[in-house]
Amino acid sequence: MEKTQIIMPPGRLGLAREGYPILAVACFLSLLGLLFFWPLGVALLGFTAFSLYFFRDPSREGPDDPMGILSPADGKVLKVENLPNSRVYADAHQKISIFMSAIDVHVNRIPCDGVVTQVSYHPGKFFVASLDKASEHNERCSVMMETPQGKKVVFTQIAGLVARRIVCYLEKGLMVRRGERYGIIRFGSRMEVSVPPEWQVEVKPGDRVWAGKTILVKKM
Repeated sequence: MEKTQIIMPPGRLGLAREGYPILAVACFLSLLGLLFFWPLGVALLGFTAFSLYFFRDPSREGPDDPMGILSPADGKVLKVENLPNSRVYADAHQKISIFMSAIDVHVNRIPCDGVVTQVSYHPGKFFVASLDKASEHNERCSVMMETPQGKKVVFTQIAGLVARRIVCYLEKGLMVRRGERYGIIRFGSRMEVSVPPEWQVEVKPGDRVWAGKTILVKKM
């Protein structure tokens, strides 16, 4: 029996909840530094300010186009490939790779309506996320979904050189809606989206995309 959909609730003041522990520690250490060694305190205040910026979680309104598959991540499109198969997608498919820099919003969103059919976590290394070998060797978490039309969509969070924490709240059997928050990766990473080969890709390498807003692909 299918479970009810899950929603990753937004945090207060436009900040992702996953950043609260880091921000609390950063504020505490900054205070100690200012009290006992002010240069260190100033440096720690800089890290606190960066953390506030990194863990921002703005509200997003996606386009009304029901045929659009939305980007699950903010960032820059690295590659668009046609592949006969891959580790996460057994059939022919198109794969869109997105690089998320440390200054991008890192809250991830669901690209389409459907049912989660599989969630797979793989431990790995931490190469720079913009490199192709990061796709094969880095720590990652893949989510496979089936759309209401019976098509398969896979999206994969990939850790980067500094990112050491992938958070994914999805699990098998959940019914979800596009644009909902579902996870986060800390401090620079990569997202890959795999879709059927007959669908029309709407982006190209070098394009900027925004989670829950940019249409990556249109269903055909």
